[in-house]
Amino acid sequence: MSSRTTTTAGTLARLGFAQPDRATSHLADPALAPLAAGDGAHGLPDDLLQAIGDTADPDQALLGLVRVLESLTRQGETADLQALVTELRGDGPGRDRVLGVLGASSALVDELVRHPGHWVDAARAQRHTAEETRAELTAAVTTDRGSRTPLDALRISYRRGLLRIAARDLTSPDPVAEMPAIGEALAELAEAALEAALLIAREQYGEGHEQCRLAIIGMGKTGGGELNYVSDVDVIFVAEPAEGADEETALRIGTALASATMQACSKPTPEGSLWPVDAALRPEGKNGPLVRTIQSHKAYYERWAKTWEFQALLKAWVSAGDREIGLRYKKEISPLVWEAASRENFVEDVQAMRRRVEQHVPANEAARQLKLGPGGLRDVEFSVQLLQLVHGRTDESLRSATTLEALSALAKGGYVARDDAATLDRAYRHLRCLEHRIQLHRLRRTHLMPDQPADLRRLGRSMGHRKRPDEAVLADRQAVAREVRRIHERLFYRPLLAAAARLTPDEAGLSPEAARARLLALGFRDPAGALRHLEALTSGVSRRAAIQRTLLPVMLGWFADEADPDAGLLSFRRVSDELGSTHWYLKMLRDEGRAADRLAHSLARSRYAADLLIRSPETVAILGDPNGLVPRSREALTATMRAAAGRRDSGADAISAVRAIRRTEVLRIVLADLVGELDVLEVGAALTDVTAAALVVALEAATAEVERREGVPLGGDLLVVGMGSLGGAEMGYASDADVMFVHRPHDAADEAGVQARATLVVQELRRLLTAGATEPPLALDADLRPEGKNGPLVRSLDSYRTYYERWALTWEFQALLRAAPVAGPAELADEFVQIIDPLRWPEGGLTEQQVRDIRLLKARVESERLPRGADPGTHLKLGRGGLTDVEWTVQLLQLQHAHERPALRVTGTLPALAALEAEGLIAAADASSLREAWFLGVRLRNAGVLWRGRPVESVPVDLRDADGMGRIIGRPAGDGAGLLELWRRVARRARQAAGFNFYDSPPRGSVVP
Repeated sequence: MSSRTTTTAGTLARLGFAQPDRATSHLADPALAPLAAGDGAHGLPDDLLQAIGDTADPDQALLGLVRVLESLTRQGETADLQALVTELRGDGPGRDRVLGVLGASSALVDELVRHPGHWVDAARAQRHTAEETRAELTAAVTTDRGSRTPLDALRISYRRGLLRIAARDLTSPDPVAEMPAIGEALAELAEAALEAALLIAREQYGEGHEQCRLAIIGMGKTGGGELNYVSDVDVIFVAEPAEGADEETALRIGTALASATMQACSKPTPEGSLWPVDAALRPEGKNGPLVRTIQSHKAYYERWAKTWEFQALLKAWVSAGDREIGLRYKKEISPLVWEAASRENFVEDVQAMRRRVEQHVPANEAARQLKLGPGGLRDVEFSVQLLQLVHGRTDESLRSATTLEALSALAKGGYVARDDAATLDRAYRHLRCLEHRIQLHRLRRTHLMPDQPADLRRLGRSMGHRKRPDEAVLADRQAVAREVRRIHERLFYRPLLAAAARLTPDEAGLSPEAARARLLALGFRDPAGALRHLEALTSGVSRRAAIQRTLLPVMLGWFADEADPDAGLLSFRRVSDELGSTHWYLKMLRDEGRAADRLAHSLARSRYAADLLIRSPETVAILGDPNGLVPRSREALTATMRAAAGRRDSGADAISAVRAIRRTEVLRIVLADLVGELDVLEVGAALTDVTAAALVVALEAATAEVERREGVPLGGDLLVVGMGSLGGAEMGYASDADVMFVHRPHDAADEAGVQARATLVVQELRRLLTAGATEPPLALDADLRPEGKNGPLVRSLDSYRTYYERWALTWEFQALLRAAPVAGPAELADEFVQIIDPLRWPEGGLTEQQVRDIRLLKARVESERLPRGADPGTHLKLGRGGLTDVEWTVQLLQLQHAHERPALRVTGTLPALAALEAEGLIAAADASSLREAWFLGVRLRNAGVLWRGRPVESVPVDLRDADGMGRIIGRPAGDGAGLLELWRRVARRARQAAGFNFYDSPPRGSVVP
């Protein structure tokens, strides 16, 4: 018995046959006898068998070859048979084209069996021009039809053209690259068929048809020159009366011709049918007249058309019939298409339509849908068409009916990133190739990936895969779909589109005249200066200028939403000048979510944000990160800062790296605050985390620097205790870091030496954090330490214990209410907290003398610390009803009751106030008044820094400043005067509540119901 490797079945399996035993029987078929050769061990020449094995489906190709040869023999076409045998025995492109068709399309095999002589069309397939194709089909139904009926002649000639296209497609060395040419050839073939069908319709109508000038406008993929192998052909019919004819007669004749044209294409005959002609895209759809005049079309689109109809008209093309009438139609309708994006809610309507299309895909088909599903062809087409309609109003280079041409123009014009455009281009070609090959198999209209292994294997092999083709083709398609969906969601839902669509064409075009008028209308105080900035940003032919011309018409409106649009535009120019040549900056603003929107509003709303961005322009990338406005945790910040510091050689360089990270994080918080992503409590907590992390790493760096300089270890542990807003996790943008420093010598260490070195570390820490630092500053304030400015900068743990036991004053216990260790060893932090807890939560509460001390000190603060000339009615911290009133009231009640109410043992003002209310120690109405004042006071102090770039202690009397600060906290534009009124009202209630609860009154509320 011969070895399996030498058997015919084994050879066929190695060549790619899926059913080698069945194929072996086909090789013995007498129809193949003319091809038999003595050198072929398996009945056919080895090179021919190899060529069959190279097709998409070798089993189908072999069976098809048997059937075609049988048909030629049966029909007695001896010359054709011999010619085909000669072609197949030769090694050339003709053989590959014939076999390629046989292996890919069972439907075209059937066609070749009916008309076996048409194998020549496949073997000699060349690209025909549109004119040649049209001439061939029109001749087929007129002068060359012989004894055939016109409909059969049309079908036979059409399929010969289809056979030529398929042969070229299936044997292309790069079918993905060839796809646009194939789609165009299919569209030209369909247009030629429409022209021929119209000739048939005129012949059927007879005398009088010439009274109607009928044009057929191709729509959809036909109009776009990107048709499938099997598709409805979308059309619109336009009719005008010929000279001397009346309109009514012309429309009646035109309707008859249009109906007959549609029938000529779709009616079944012994030669089958072509495809349905779908005129449902006409005005009023299927309920409207089949044929209209140009003026009737125009009137409808001007008054009644919906958004989707203008999107459909992007593809309108004169496909057949009277070309002059078609071009007149285009001339009248095109301006309406490019004005459509200015309609109210245009972008939102298109987006909603895409969602509806996707929702109507059956759930069991969604994963297999090449056309309508997520990541499919419609994602690419809708993205391109929406961008065309919005930006094509002012840029005529975008006005292409073909998807890939339009995509290329969008990339060239800077509307789409070049890498995104390249990805979508490849993906679209790939998906269309898959669609073509799936449809070619049986010439059936489908957009579903097959789910049967044999079909997937054929599809994979037709796409060039030979190893596990069924798995490879699925993997390719899934990867493409993911990329398409990712880019589609970014392009299709970018906020810039909706905003751009709301501009008039003049505004979107940004001509100098239109820009000057718009700047005035938007409220720019210095339109001439703003115009100079626009010219600097948009002049020239660079891609950078092109993208700026897309961004700025929209961003001008966003700048103008805020109180200082001039400053916003100037800052944007300065940031753009620094970053405009980078590859990611303008791309981010154009493509990434709300990046441009948020940048424009932040720059025009906040001088502080603008200053931070101008100092570190690259940090604008925060806006392009989906999580860019989420504050980082203290642990993550500490790790990042520690890693950065660890890569530096000196303490100064280490702290410089820490400061740079802190600047970025403060900007992150600022931007999140400005766009409403953080409330005031979250801002305070985030700023506290950034400061604490910086102190942790800076303390380590300062310690290492001193130890290096002194040549000896520190000899102890060093702790930084946060006080004030740092300890309470309520820092603002202008807050200093209130701190105390505690050391504990190691066993056997010299305490005096440790004290001296610890002092050097603290001094080095303060120096490093402030030396040469740009905004935002990080000033360390140690005035709350024992003995204040007169006491040592750092003390030992035992020294703190002794001081607090013997000499501390009541105000120092009050200050300890907000003490929280932020840097240093956890064990030392715990020991320090154990020392101070009995002092800030004193057993039995406060003595009467201590209460009097606090009240007296509060009075002194009000009278002595309020700046000269400051209005106590508007000062946010020290004024009547200000932050001091709220905080001292809360702290007094904590000192009095925390020993017996553990819920009060918190360092933050608002958590303590909430606990006091929950414990019944303060009336709900009073708690609400105090809380409202605290919130408003902190928000206004933060808003003052954001707006002016420096601390603001009082509610501004300048209306422009009040308006700017008011907008930041959510007040209406132009309501600067109302801000002062708001503060006075809120502060008055808080003052009443503070006075009642601070001065020994029972907790029944300051206002009697």
